[in-house]
Amino acid sequence: MELKEIRMSKKISVPQLVELTGISRRTIQDIEKRGDCLVSNAKKLAKALDVSLDVLCADDE
Repeated sequence: MELKEIRMSKKISVPQLVELTGISRRTIQDIEKRGDCLVSNAKKLAKALDVSLDVLCADDE
C-alpha cells in the first residue's frame, strides 16, 4: 500500500488525514507501517486522497 507516499506527495499530514477520513491517528500510522487495512478504511483513504483504490493499494514489491 502506497498510503504514506501518496499522503506525503499531496502534502497532507496525518492529523489532516484523520480529519478528512474519520480514521484514528493510530490506525493511519499502523496502516502506513504494515501496508494493509480494511477495505472500508481503504475506500475512505482513497476518497480523501483523491486516488483510486488501485493506486492506493499498489504493491511496490
